Amino acid sequence: MNYNVNRGWATAAILIGRLIFTALFLMAVSFKLMGPSTTAGQIAAAGFPLAGVLVWCAIALELALIVAFLTGAYFREAALVAAVYVVFLGFGFHGPSHWQANQDEFGFFIDHFTFAAGLLFAAVCGPGHVLALKRGVLR
Repeated sequence: MNYNVNRGWATAAILIGRLIFTALFLMAVSFKLMGPSTTAGQIAAAGFPLAGVLVWCAIALELALIVAFLTGAYFREAALVAAVYVVFLGFGFHGPSHWQANQDEFGFFIDHFTFAAGLLFAAVCGPGHVLALKRGVLR
């Protein structure tokens, strides 16, 4: 697979994409850290058990994703895990059971899939050549 990643624009696009993924998960984890009880309430309202534990599991996962996206280490694996996580969040918090009460939820649901699609492309392309630790199981 030749993606012409040696071109300047491709290198810049991959790095900017990594920074966007990092920023999105950084915002998400920041909100959780600023109000873990609020997030636990949202998790419980969605019908999940052990909401207090799940908040801290989500925080740990999101922090690990941030490190992977920033450093490029285990990037492909992180992108795949993040894609599964994002689709899970879409179904869990914005899935079909929410659409009748609020049609905006359908838009939120679809947004999760566009995010997951970007993460899947990133998993295929890898972390690029700039500022990337070349560690991982997948090549």
